[in-house]
Amino acid sequence: MIGFADEALIEVRSGNGGNGCVAFRREKYIPHGGPNGGDGGKGGDVVFCVKRNLRTLAKIRQRHCFKAKNGGDGQGWNRYGADGEDVVIPVPPGTTISDAETGEIIYDFSSAKQDDQFIYLKGGNGGWGNVHFKTSTNQAPRQANPGQPGETRFLKLELSIMADVGLVGFPNAGKSSLLTYFTNARPKIAPYPFTTIIPNLGVLRIDDETDIIIADIPGIIEGASEGLGLGDTFLKHITRTSCLIFMIDCSDDNYLTTYETLCNELANYSDELLEKPRIVLCNKIDMEGACERACEVAEKIRKEEPDTVVIPVSVLTGRGMKEAQKNIIDLVNKFEHRNSEQEPEEEAFGSSFMKDRAYIDDDDENIQYPGMEN
Repeated sequence: MIGFADEALIEVRSGNGGNGCVAFRREKYIPHGGPNGGDGGKGGDVVFCVKRNLRTLAKIRQRHCFKAKNGGDGQGWNRYGADGEDVVIPVPPGTTISDAETGEIIYDFSSAKQDDQFIYLKGGNGGWGNVHFKTSTNQAPRQANPGQPGETRFLKLELSIMADVGLVGFPNAGKSSLLTYFTNARPKIAPYPFTTIIPNLGVLRIDDETDIIIADIPGIIEGASEGLGLGDTFLKHITRTSCLIFMIDCSDDNYLTTYETLCNELANYSDELLEKPRIVLCNKIDMEGACERACEVAEKIRKEEPDTVVIPVSVLTGRGMKEAQKNIIDLVNKFEHRNSEQEPEEEAFGSSFMKDRAYIDDDDENIQYPGMEN
């Protein structure tokens, strides 16, 4: 699985604020010029942003630590220190940020309605210079505030690929061949199990303005939800899909129990997966006896799930593929239409999430920082 990374543990640090300066005006003929020490600069923030052309977390996992720059110290002549540079961490769409220790979700970039940028940690404020402490009774203050320290957090980043349709099936059911048939993707195809070892994405073009993204994950085997095979590792990548396509190999001897086994594995992993709209494709009907088997599978599924569409297809010869494409498009359109009628939910994460997470130092109750005048 070289080149693919869907999880990363990182350390992030916001910058320290710069120290305030103690300085006095010294000029010829002005013996008592008074204080003119400037304020320290603000430390840099930790910022996450979505980068649409990223597909994995590989670059982030290689770096480990992301640190914003510290603010500059104040100087004489009321010169303020420079603000520290922010550290911007680009992530692919579908990334979830959570606390590495508690598992609490901090932000989720899977929703297109949310902002593409999220400021997680604020840099420390700069300390006041002695110019702020001048009073009628203390005209030469030798006091300045230190900069406010930044914060350090350990985070876990998880990626769930964003797709409209997810392909579900046993190894060698024909998922990669279907992806190749419908889309511009060219996954590896070979006559042995687990040819696909990383998720693949393909785009099904409908017209000049509309397309559907299809995700192919490694084949599921019985016990995948408990960690067998590769299914447990990649099942999360279809949790964000709108719809599912079940691929059943009708040339396999266990063709009648395949659908039930797949449903059980999805249910064991997440109940939400079974609630997704679905289509069942009975593949390889070009092989001897497979067409009759496909009819048996369709009859069995329709008895238990009358609303589930079952289509016999042959990806190799193209038989039934036009009907399958039409049903896939209709399924996605129905799902999007249903979601558009629902009222948008209030954002669970974002800037409000950090309101009660401001830095507080019990030892510095009397220290003021720039921006606290009011």
